[in-house]
Amino acid sequence: MRTGLYQSSNYPARTLTQNVSAMDLATTGAKNLRLSTGRVRLVVLDVIRGIAIAGVVLYHLIWDLDFTGLLSSGISWHPAWIWFARTLAGTFMFLVGVNLVLAHAEVFRLAAFAKRLAVIAVSAAAISIVTAFAFPESFIFFGILHAVAVASIIGVFFVRVPALLVLVAGASVILLSFLIEDELFNTRWLAWIGFAEQPPISNDLVPVFPWAGLTLLGIALTKICLRQSVDKLLERHEPSGALARFTAWLGRYSLAIYLIHQPVLLAVIIPTATWLSQ
Repeated sequence: MRTGLYQSSNYPARTLTQNVSAMDLATTGAKNLRLSTGRVRLVVLDVIRGIAIAGVVLYHLIWDLDFTGLLSSGISWHPAWIWFARTLAGTFMFLVGVNLVLAHAEVFRLAAFAKRLAVIAVSAAAISIVTAFAFPESFIFFGILHAVAVASIIGVFFVRVPALLVLVAGASVILLSFLIEDELFNTRWLAWIGFAEQPPISNDLVPVFPWAGLTLLGIALTKICLRQSVDKLLERHEPSGALARFTAWLGRYSLAIYLIHQPVLLAVIIPTATWLSQ
């Protein structure tokens, strides 16, 4: 049975993350930060990423409250809420493609790419290890961070491919995920590809097909927008004000927020639920 975007067979998707740009190891709040490529960092992308990571925190807050019984509405299992999670995941995967183009369209910076990829890969491995101990039957063997890492590797080969071809490739990846399914891919060793008939139970399953397709679409549309100088337009009309600065800050530190927010939430919610149940 096809589970569609960002959904395991029996569990709602719970864990999300951000794109490669969030791996910047030297970030600043300065307006119009200029990247090493000479291109100005677009604040609007940090704002979008910040809104998305705030949505992730909200999603997990509701899920945690529901899981512990503090909120008995069942909203975390509602289809609309699951689609909310999928929208957030799709935003991050799309932004992976956007930032690959902005960072490497002119010159491929191998050292920077490798460093960011390593941070994502190590974080993904850590999540797999921790959840294997905490949820052995439903641990995260290929979640959003794993998907971001693989999509980044795939996407970097498309950065200099004509936009139309990248667009076709991205659409094909998404389409194939709904056309191909086979029980051969039902094991954890192969379910990460995205063609499983009945994927293994996982707290967060984000297979390459279709999600890497969104990254390719991000690459294609960014290339088209740069050709039309949309980046220059966005530079002249940056979001401003305290709220914009705060959401941009969230976006720049979205990986750190993603990694720590669930432990912090659970450290408060679980003891509270235990105390109230006594």
